[in-house]
Amino acid sequence: MATTNGKDLEVGTLHEYDQNSCDDLNFEHQIDKEYGDSMDHPVGNGVMNTNGFGGPERLNVKEVANGKIEVHHKHCQLQRKVSDMQFSTQMVPLHADRQKCTTWGTLFLAYQTLGIVFGGLGTSPLYVWPSINLSNPKEEDFLGVMSLIFWTFTLIALVKYVFIVIQADDHGEGGTFALYSLLRQHANLGQKSKALSDSVKLKEQISQSSGPVHKKTLALLENFKGAQVTLFVVVMLGTCLVIGDGILTPAISVLSAMAGIQSEANSISGSVVTWVSAVILVLVFMMQRFGTNRVSFLFSPIMLVWFVATPIVGIYNIVVHYPSVFKAVSPHYIVDYFVRNQKQGWVALGGVVLCITGAEAMFADLGHFNKRAIQIGFAVVLYPSCLFTYAGQTAYLIRHPMDHRNAFFKSIPQAVYWPLFILATLAAIVASQSLITATFSIMKQTIALGCFPRVKMVHTSADQEGQVYSPEVNYVLMVLCVAVVLGFRNAARVGNAFGVAVLGVMFISTLLMTLVMLVIWNLPWPLVLLFLTIFGSIEGVYFTAVLNKLPQGGWVPFGFAAFFLFISLTWSYGRQKKCKYEMNHMISLNNLGALLSSAGMQRVPGICFFYTDLVDGVPPIISHYVKNVRTLHQVLIFTTFRFIPVKTVSPEERFLVGQMGFKGVYRCVARYGYLDAIDCEGDKFKNQAIQSLQSYLQSEDHMELSTVQISNGTSSDLQNQSMENPVDMYHPEDLVELQSATGHDAVHVVGKITVRTSSSTCWLGRIAINKIYAVLRLVCRSAIKELQIPPANYLEVGMLYDV
Repeated sequence: MATTNGKDLEVGTLHEYDQNSCDDLNFEHQIDKEYGDSMDHPVGNGVMNTNGFGGPERLNVKEVANGKIEVHHKHCQLQRKVSDMQFSTQMVPLHADRQKCTTWGTLFLAYQTLGIVFGGLGTSPLYVWPSINLSNPKEEDFLGVMSLIFWTFTLIALVKYVFIVIQADDHGEGGTFALYSLLRQHANLGQKSKALSDSVKLKEQISQSSGPVHKKTLALLENFKGAQVTLFVVVMLGTCLVIGDGILTPAISVLSAMAGIQSEANSISGSVVTWVSAVILVLVFMMQRFGTNRVSFLFSPIMLVWFVATPIVGIYNIVVHYPSVFKAVSPHYIVDYFVRNQKQGWVALGGVVLCITGAEAMFADLGHFNKRAIQIGFAVVLYPSCLFTYAGQTAYLIRHPMDHRNAFFKSIPQAVYWPLFILATLAAIVASQSLITATFSIMKQTIALGCFPRVKMVHTSADQEGQVYSPEVNYVLMVLCVAVVLGFRNAARVGNAFGVAVLGVMFISTLLMTLVMLVIWNLPWPLVLLFLTIFGSIEGVYFTAVLNKLPQGGWVPFGFAAFFLFISLTWSYGRQKKCKYEMNHMISLNNLGALLSSAGMQRVPGICFFYTDLVDGVPPIISHYVKNVRTLHQVLIFTTFRFIPVKTVSPEERFLVGQMGFKGVYRCVARYGYLDAIDCEGDKFKNQAIQSLQSYLQSEDHMELSTVQISNGTSSDLQNQSMENPVDMYHPEDLVELQSATGHDAVHVVGKITVRTSSSTCWLGRIAINKIYAVLRLVCRSAIKELQIPPANYLEVGMLYDV
């Protein structure tokens, strides 16, 4: 707690990330939720923190070298010293946009979830029964399977995801990677210091675990490198399985719907169905660029009609064929089913599990909506609709047992067959959306934490920060999805692969939720054990059943996951080596002074913006630049971009600036919202930076401050280092120098880093860094495009990092 005027300030409500580096596995410094490779890193997308404090009120915060925080209410401004600089600026509240949603707004979002989130779950009746292998089924078999569907759907989709897992959001974002991000904010997973959570909920404001089990779990995560690496690999495996899920969901949904043509028109061949399905999927992916709002505007009415029409047909079948079908709710039908069918009943679980496909998308799509909207949409619309639909199919199959291979279309009354076929086709198209949207969200999270090569992320909504679209990801998914359709050519075969991806994601989310309950929520360990036992055992049994389908196509999602996991781990390893090099070779205050005062150094008129991701410290490339160019501009501004989760940052709050201890050398952090565009082409960016520096130099706070020293990353160096020719106090000529520099064109210097391993590195590391990581850096999206720097003012400086 920090104290101000006798009152306690809740430091736990502030969100802080150390901006030093891009820690992924075991770096010594805390990663911020940003892209981390200097200007080799993204600058145009993602959810960023600001190196400032966000909270319920505007505060003036000074963080001194010994780590203590003093808080003063003064001019409603924020001052912060980050090792080598002093910032003075107004604070932008973090996550402000997520807190504004009225009741009607939530209901409208709940309506939109029907077309975006619940398409996969809602259309699962199309392919569940065809995926279950039944030989000479009897009434008791159908009742047993219906009981399995009911309890699986209720326990996993409703209880686990809607009521429990969805509560573990990371500032509104969901998915397996959001759980990992949440754990990183509360546990020191290889970092030097813990991050402070920005949550407004009491359950996230935990300073220390109390019980022995909680302490042991936290100690295991924080003290054992093997546990940290294992956790990261498991999380990335779950993330990559979701991406694989996003490839398989559109394929099985559209193939299942198009199979209805063959039910009434036997002359249509399977190849025609396959190619028509492929064309439909291409159109679905082409629509993604219009954004979540526009897509949901088109898709939600379709799903609303679907969720009304299918249970009506189900009720009709219940009344006509088997009115007492709901007696299957009794679990004794499950016991009886396994007693009679034994191994065959266990194999059938691989088809039953498809009734919860899409449940994982509810959590992954959370960033596009909010928790309440998803809970309302599921509990009020989807849950009763699906149960009546499954019950109706079961009632029909009890009277027509040989139709289970095409249960949905066979159970439709002839009078409404073609309207429902058209509706089913449209709904299947919509079903493709849930995992596509979830994949966009997950890719944004992984890139934001530096665990995947950057791609372009487009924010498609001014009101919902989490609604994003990535062209590159979209087209990769489209190609792979069409390849799955053309390769499998049958929904039942795709179902063999589909169940593996679904269960893999769910089991990993159960494990991560167990850690969240222990480390963050601090729940009693018997309650945590109950959660793990119930859901872990259910998903474990189902997972053993779907593994039986590995030879029939179950290997496909593992193949997709292995491919994306390989890319992710290689990228993370390369960035780890690069960031460690930068931290170990960061320019100290003495060395910077020596560079500036070295013989032959020329200072030329004008301004130079030197872009770097390091907020405290000077990157090693500046030494390489000075030694080779032998000149520096009159005004040198080390500039870092940060993106914060608000729509836009006002111009007066854009820049955090500070003087670095030498004449004409400054530090600047430019902050942008997710709808702001960086434009360095004209003089607007330069003029705004200069005005911020001028205001800073003229401010009362600056005149009261002594020099802020530059350290190499340790507090002892911060206190003991000396410096050559430092600027101790405010000098009027600084303002004159800045004013004269504005008359010249600004030069924008960007570092281009090449990473190469040393001879002592093992052969596997050499291949990973020199070959694969190098290729990934070449093919990933260039950050320079986002800056819009005119070619005449752009200078790229290359440097070799021998790691």
